[in-house]
Amino acid sequence: MIDRAPLFFLLSRYVSKFRPAAMLERKLVKEPIRTMGPARVELPSPENFLKKHSKEPKLPEQMQSSKDVHKTCSFTERKPPVPRRNDKPLMGIHTKRDFLKETPVLVPMKPQPACVDTSKGHKQVLENSGLVPKFITRKDFGRVPAYLQQRSEAERRAREEYENFVKAEREQRAMKHMTQEERQAILKHLKETWDKLHHEYQALPLIIDTVSQRATKDCLERQMKQLEDDINLFERFKIIYIPKDD
Repeated sequence: MIDRAPLFFLLSRYVSKFRPAAMLERKLVKEPIRTMGPARVELPSPENFLKKHSKEPKLPEQMQSSKDVHKTCSFTERKPPVPRRNDKPLMGIHTKRDFLKETPVLVPMKPQPACVDTSKGHKQVLENSGLVPKFITRKDFGRVPAYLQQRSEAERRAREEYENFVKAEREQRAMKHMTQEERQAILKHLKETWDKLHHEYQALPLIIDTVSQRATKDCLERQMKQLEDDINLFERFKIIYIPKDD
């Protein structure tokens, strides 16, 4: 009996033709430093280990030696000796210096008035407490400030300019009174126009069955109705106002 190998051992593994291009693209996209720090760090030499007091600040070196320079310190400087009991003080020393004039005159400070407002002794200065009159004693108390006066004057001028502008606009758009001669002439012209349209309306045929004839009839009726309203208006009102000509 012949042994047969499994089928998956006989078949070759599939490899994509784009595998080399994908591997090359993966290598090109990678960047050298994409970690928490640089990839390669130069290690310190074991000979340069940290020594004691190596990071402390150092004073600048002195140009001269300490033996050549004479140090003077207030604590090490020798003071004059204390006078003895039998030493007599110097007498008869005079000076032209006036110590009374040089000494400033101390003026006693005037205490600020205050009030105690609690049982525990809490004090409050009266000047800024509002309990004493402070601002009513000023010279400009009760007077209108200058900036408010300027603002009121500007508002008054703006109001006058606006009123003059409105007045001019009203005068331009004012209506004039139509005279009786003009009224009668317009009324006569309206009646003549109505008679003319009425004559055309009467000339229409009795049977109207076309679109053009219906449109003509509707137009004539509409014009005659408008003329009747205008004639009624002119006959009803004797005084009529019309806008002025520019």
